[in-house]
Amino acid sequence: MDNLATLLSFGPEGWADEIAYGTFITVSLALATLPLGLLIGFFLALGKKSKERAIQISADIYITIFRGLPELLTLFIVYFGIPIALNLLVHDLLGFDVIDVNSFLAGMMALGVVFSAYASEVFTSAFKGIDQGQYEGGQALGISSFNTMRLIILPQLIRLALPGLSNLWLILLKETALVSAIGLTDILRSSGIAARVSKELFLFFGIAFLIYLTLSIISSLGIVAIERWSKRGEGVR
Repeated sequence: MDNLATLLSFGPEGWADEIAYGTFITVSLALATLPLGLLIGFFLALGKKSKERAIQISADIYITIFRGLPELLTLFIVYFGIPIALNLLVHDLLGFDVIDVNSFLAGMMALGVVFSAYASEVFTSAFKGIDQGQYEGGQALGISSFNTMRLIILPQLIRLALPGLSNLWLILLKETALVSAIGLTDILRSSGIAARVSKELFLFFGIAFLIYLTLSIISSLGIVAIERWSKRGEGVR
């Protein structure tokens, strides 16, 4: 019992501080990736609705690629492939290598593009749930296309897309574990190091399990609250 308390303590003899830091990195990465993925996914959905055939095809190609590639392969391409390609280009121009990608930034970019590909499908389905009369009504009132989207369409779109986006958030939270493959100290990496050094595999991987489960429960409670807030006017109507 004393040995267990020592292993789970803060300080040089325990692993609590490393695991807490890994939890902070995991949550920070997920929160940083979410707005990036939502923004790209929203514009991809707009691209699929575009009347320009070239824009539609470009959006479909992007979605097909990043929905089809394994997330780990996408991460490796961003972390290893892009710096190599950029360094080759810069080396030809300047004669030396200057590009180096931070592992946190690489994880955010890789997870963000994958998240956006799936989020775009959620947004596309949500757009289909909004009647064309909503657009025509805004136009009849003399509201610009931008303000029609911002004031009329977007609030309805968020409400319709929220269930699907909620599921994607929970998936994103778990997929942050992939960044341990490129050396970023997340929950899985910090727990894995502690397990190998202490030889207490069940203990530390069990702690990682509980942390991910706790984060999922907290997220689920937050999602329920957001959904309740988004439907606050339905009873009045």
